[in-house]
Amino acid sequence: MLQQALTVAEAEPSRAAALDSALRNAPPAKIIEAALEAVGREHLALVSSFGTESAALLKVMADVDPAIPVVFLDTGWLFEETLAYRDTLIAALGLRDLRSIKPSEETLSQEDPDRELWFSNPDACCRIRKVEPLARALKPFSAWINGRKRFQGGARAEIPVVEDDGAKLKFNPFANVSREEIEAIYKLAKLPPHPLVASGYLSVGCMPCSSRTTLDEDARAGRWRGRAKTECGIHTTKTS
Repeated sequence: MLQQALTVAEAEPSRAAALDSALRNAPPAKIIEAALEAVGREHLALVSSFGTESAALLKVMADVDPAIPVVFLDTGWLFEETLAYRDTLIAALGLRDLRSIKPSEETLSQEDPDRELWFSNPDACCRIRKVEPLARALKPFSAWINGRKRFQGGARAEIPVVEDDGAKLKFNPFANVSREEIEAIYKLAKLPPHPLVASGYLSVGCMPCSSRTTLDEDARAGRWRGRAKTECGIHTTKTS
């Protein structure tokens, strides 16, 4: 039994590599179709923040299969505009299976009773509000889809189209897309923008750790401004 488990664990990264090689130049819809074919809808989830660029990926997914489960992390620190935008997109795109996930109340009461952890230790705050809840939410699934793009830079500059995430497959359908292509999806589908874009927020996460950006800054420059931190942790740690 142990040898069988080791064989499966060793084979999974090669499966991811093979899929990445096959899908390296594929359009996003084909990548999502391949994810469905690889594991089946009941074992596949799309994780969305319903942020400033989220509607494009959700639109592509909905055109492929609007019943793919969508996991949304409701951290307790989100803008009201983000929650309203989530509801708008669910209705506009006909999404059929949204799963809103919240952090453990027990963990919050023990580790962040005063709601100040975002300031004193943002990595710990992200861990209890994002990383751990997502790991729990993804337990039933064999693969998941996310919306990272290489043009976002930093740790995202060289992401593959498919990668292994522990025992799971992780699909990045928008790895190769440009900002102009995303704008074209919005325009063609007449997708509503996130309400905070007009106020200068080019990337929106939790309220305390999101700020407006200027035209000469990267879109994600407003996240954790003034800190070395550039990622919340869900893409830098394995979910399984």
